Amino acid sequence: MTIPAASAALSALPDTFTFAWVVAILFAAAWVLDARGSGLGRSLAAGTWGLFGVFWLSTVPYFVFEHQSYVESILALVAVPACVYVGYLLYDGRASLFTLTRAVSIMFFIYLPFETIPALSLAGVAVPEPRRVLIEIVAGHTGALIDLLGYAPERVASYEGYDAAFAWTLSDGHLMRINVVLACTGLGSMAIFGGLVAAVDGPFDRKLRALAVSIPLIYGLNILRTTFITVVAGNQYMHWQPELVLAMFGATNPYRVSFLVSDRILSQLLALVALIGITYLVARQLPELVVILEDVLYVLTGEEHDLTEALDLPREPTNR
Repeated sequence: MTIPAASAALSALPDTFTFAWVVAILFAAAWVLDARGSGLGRSLAAGTWGLFGVFWLSTVPYFVFEHQSYVESILALVAVPACVYVGYLLYDGRASLFTLTRAVSIMFFIYLPFETIPALSLAGVAVPEPRRVLIEIVAGHTGALIDLLGYAPERVASYEGYDAAFAWTLSDGHLMRINVVLACTGLGSMAIFGGLVAAVDGPFDRKLRALAVSIPLIYGLNILRTTFITVVAGNQYMHWQPELVLAMFGATNPYRVSFLVSDRILSQLLALVALIGITYLVARQLPELVVILEDVLYVLTGEEHDLTEALDLPREPTNR
């Protein structure tokens, strides 16, 4: 219930930038107040979780009607009551949820600069905005892998004006342009693990190992994902049951069928599976992460879970 689903909505809904920054800053303020022993920290954190639920509610229409994503729509809807419940539990005395609060704040502070920092001119030298740099790097690696697979789409400007789109000409002469956008970079998932690792208490070397496991793996899997979607959509390889798919997503353009199947169905479902697997690998390196995972499971199920035993994690990890 954090950033992967929000990344696409933030890109398309500029007003949510302010909303997200407010949530991040209030969470951080609650974190500071709690660290100083002020009871106001708990009240502020609880109220901000309620506000975070409103944030997710505001993204639902976008996910349903514009982004046409069942997976992200469901995640956003589930996040609304979940956030409210977290706020209630925190206010009611479940202090361990402050760790999750810190994690969400850090996630936003990692992610939002890429959405909101514009291009700058420092000492007369033009500095591109961070989002452009990251998008074009991902597009470059995606293009290199596409070339290795023996395809040769034309590299063209994306709708944002970046060197980050691939043009495919179909046999019927129709031109397909596949754009790489910020939501395609894996930044949202990397922000999740960056926030989780930074928020928990643990030795610095184990935190570095956790990041060394998660960040490269996320980036590598993401390049496979963008390559898969680009090749499949660009060549219409998954033009399956077009009438059914278009009806499911409320779409009318038959050339979008392969994209909807490869991205909105297969890739998003596989991404959830990958995140679960990466979380397990990270927890092996940083068992302290279990505190957050057990809290999330408690919010979702209403029952306590001992993930240390379930995942066979060391209870007293040692530096190795």
